[in-house]
Amino acid sequence: MRKLTLTALLGLAAAPAHAATGPFFSLHNTDFVVLLAFLLFLVVLVYFKVPGMIGSMLDKRAEGIRDDLDEARALREEAQTLLASYERKQREVQDQADRIVAHARTEAELAAEQAKVDLEKSIARRLQGAEEQIASAQSAAVKEVRDKAVSVAIAASRDVIAKQMSQSDSSSLIDDAIKVVGQKLH
Repeated sequence: MRKLTLTALLGLAAAPAHAATGPFFSLHNTDFVVLLAFLLFLVVLVYFKVPGMIGSMLDKRAEGIRDDLDEARALREEAQTLLASYERKQREVQDQADRIVAHARTEAELAAEQAKVDLEKSIARRLQGAEEQIASAQSAAVKEVRDKAVSVAIAASRDVIAKQMSQSDSSSLIDDAIKVVGQKLH
């Protein structure tokens, strides 16, 4: 309350109507009143610790800018690293493409030579193939007769075993077969 009264008195005393001319250290002198108001303003600023707050705000801002610069620097370094990596990969891919083209040319030449040799062999094989086809047809007929005989024998033995085997014997044979298959698969 006391400060408010003092401030009100100074405010009234420093009114422009009272601040005319005269000696410097008088409330009638405008320059002196302005000087007093300025000093009072500075005291109020210091009392409320405004310079410290401004300094801390500037420090925080400077720290934020410093962090942003560090982050930008790190991002730039990362970008340069990525660029170098991509350039290296591009060179590797180009080298690989050159090797693939050279290999394809070599393979094409070898394939052309092989095709000539294969054609000659094919003609010889066809002549021989006709003779072998006759022999093969003969052996296939013999094999077919043998396979049919084996199929008939298997079917007959299955019928005989099915008639003689009980349910428990069947279950134990299935379990044994499963174990054998499991062991051979693993």
